[in-house]
Amino acid sequence: MLEVFIQQTQAMRRHVEMLDALFKSATEGIIVVDSWGIIQLANPKAQELFRYEDGELVGKKIELLIPQRYAHKHVDHRMNYAQHPKARSMGGNLDLYAKRKDNTEFPVEISLSPCSTSDGDYVVSFIIDISPRKKQAEALLEAHRQIQLLNTDLEERVQLRTRELAQALEEIEQSKQEVMRALEKERQLNDMKTKFVTIASHEFRTPLATILSSASLIGRYINADEDEKRQKHVQRIKSTVNNLTEILNDFLSLGKLEEGQIRNVPVVFNLSEFCQELVEEMRSVCKENQQIQYIHEGNVDVCIDRHLLKNVLINLLSNATKYSEAGKNIFLRTYKKENSIEFEVQDQGIGIPEQDQSYVFDRFFRAHNSGTIQGTGLGLNIVMKYIQLMQGEIRLESQLNRGTTVYVEIPNC
Repeated sequence: MLEVFIQQTQAMRRHVEMLDALFKSATEGIIVVDSWGIIQLANPKAQELFRYEDGELVGKKIELLIPQRYAHKHVDHRMNYAQHPKARSMGGNLDLYAKRKDNTEFPVEISLSPCSTSDGDYVVSFIIDISPRKKQAEALLEAHRQIQLLNTDLEERVQLRTRELAQALEEIEQSKQEVMRALEKERQLNDMKTKFVTIASHEFRTPLATILSSASLIGRYINADEDEKRQKHVQRIKSTVNNLTEILNDFLSLGKLEEGQIRNVPVVFNLSEFCQELVEEMRSVCKENQQIQYIHEGNVDVCIDRHLLKNVLINLLSNATKYSEAGKNIFLRTYKKENSIEFEVQDQGIGIPEQDQSYVFDRFFRAHNSGTIQGTGLGLNIVMKYIQLMQGEIRLESQLNRGTTVYVEIPNC
């Protein structure tokens, strides 16, 4: 029996020595507390973590190692755990901190294991300092944040460069369009010059020959009884000069319009008196027995550009007389509405072919039935531009060999 007892005692001593060696050499801090929260054991690693001397922690409350802001709640947690003890880790996903002897804090990870002996119930705490892990996590978070900042900065730079590229492309496109417009304007100018030369050579040659011929013939009529013949040639010269003046005025007006020199300047005036004076001026260009009949309805005071309106009506009335035979009447009608003034110029002339009517406002266009009637094909184009300057509208109705009526509406300022 004695031998068995000795063997058991030796085995127990070896177990105790092994447990003591494990306790002292553990790489984790180990603290054993009783059911009252009094520290009973603390291994060297725990003393190292909390910076206490050997045996200095024994007999102290476990709350000594808890930061002051958590110590009160820890008492409640400890008492609740004592009622339902089980092996578990503390805090779940919470950040846990422990307090050293010098009151500095460090992050920890803690696991609890209850145990019972003949002396009572105890709780074994396994404590790991996770400061290095925490620093690594913070370093990773910082690196991630820096990467996000770099990505954000890169995205902003890409967006900025994209906007700059889009703006550059837009500017290039605008420059391209400006160049194309300039080229188109240059082409139109060259085209206009070419057509001007053609028109000048054609339209000027015959009138100048007529003037020269009439002037030569006038010189032969020296007797008093030949005055009628002289007056006939003088009238031919006047008519021809008027035609040349009309052609030159068309080109001058077109040039001023293209250069933006003409402006819309509305003034208040008596429309009825204005049109009556204009009709009187136009009598000199009327053919034999042609008359311009004028009718007005509504208030006579209007507010529009007087100069532009005169150019418009002179051009329309000149066309009406030019394309109508002698003895045919021309009609000018004006209407004062609430916010606008309407004009009608009606002739009983040759009319405009239906297939030509959509082109009559184009530059240099002349209807196919205009024949030998002099003209530049610019008149209605200039009229349209004048009316557009006054923010008005123009349209026409025409029947072949029955005449043309032009309708104009201009806002009253």
